[in-house]
Amino acid sequence: MGKLKVGLIGAGGIATGVHIPNYLKLSDQVEIVAVSDVNLERAKDVAGEYSIPNAFSSYEEMLSQVELDAVSVCVPNKFHLAASIAALQAGCHVLCEKPPAMSADEAEEMLQTAQSNGKILTYGFHYRHQPEAITAKRFIDAGELGDIYSARVQAIRRRGIPGWGVFTNKELQGGGPLIDIGVHMLDTALYMMGYPEPDVVLGKTHQQLGTKKGVGLLGDWDWENYTVEDMAVGMITFKNGASLVLETAFAANVEERDKMQVSLMGNEGGADIFPLKIYQEKHESLIDVTPAYLPKVGGHEREIQHFVECCLKGEQPISTPEQGLIIQKIIDALYQSAETGRAVSFNE
Repeated sequence: MGKLKVGLIGAGGIATGVHIPNYLKLSDQVEIVAVSDVNLERAKDVAGEYSIPNAFSSYEEMLSQVELDAVSVCVPNKFHLAASIAALQAGCHVLCEKPPAMSADEAEEMLQTAQSNGKILTYGFHYRHQPEAITAKRFIDAGELGDIYSARVQAIRRRGIPGWGVFTNKELQGGGPLIDIGVHMLDTALYMMGYPEPDVVLGKTHQQLGTKKGVGLLGDWDWENYTVEDMAVGMITFKNGASLVLETAFAANVEERDKMQVSLMGNEGGADIFPLKIYQEKHESLIDVTPAYLPKVGGHEREIQHFVECCLKGEQPISTPEQGLIIQKIIDALYQSAETGRAVSFNE
């Protein structure tokens, strides 16, 4: 085939800051032919800025009027389901931003639609494509960590409630830091662990800082209409015997301003991923291994490259819709547990 014809559903910050610039770096393989947004003027402005020939006020119109091979879904979480299904049914491969959807039922429907239409569906878990994560996975695949039996996930900001977009609107997003930043580190950990099946999930959410005026390191947020958690914690056990502890927050009274970390513990070694450090016992010594060199290509750029390559070759990207369903089930269970005060078992 010739160049991959790509369309954008949504013309907001993630589209203009990540997807469009990285597609443009692949101009010998990709042609961005259309962008749609409910705000037509916004779509037109983005189309003009990036020399995209077509702008539409709805993705339905875009999909019916322009021949596309692939679509990036860059809209609020509430609209992931409808936009992705429409694109898949129109014969397009889909890269949908994380999280997969608003619920596991929606993620299941997206999975089934991709399978029935024979199209690629993948999600924007770009931390998998960071050089640190790629290298750590090579260590794991080579058996250097052995059996990974426990993990710790942290995605914590001291005062990092987003002052833009709809990140604090539960109706449109489905949740707060858990579904926005925590999901990245959770996915990275699950990917390193081989995406084991969950067994029991216990979660707790807190809304202590977001509903009152305060210091905003990411801009002023609408604290009077803040409807999501500002912190979530949880523990997950898996059917293979492994466990995972999670902490995530938009705002917490901690020292570090912004911590994104996955820590893995295996019976042959352990690792912190960001930055990468390997911990092992060798030759009657305790050894810490840090890379002297890692490639400089960022996760977003690699993610787009990988998606394009898979579309052109007809291969499934490393982030699969089956994994998307598993992580959505875990997110649902964490929120359900927080609401009911009881652990959620996947054996019932």
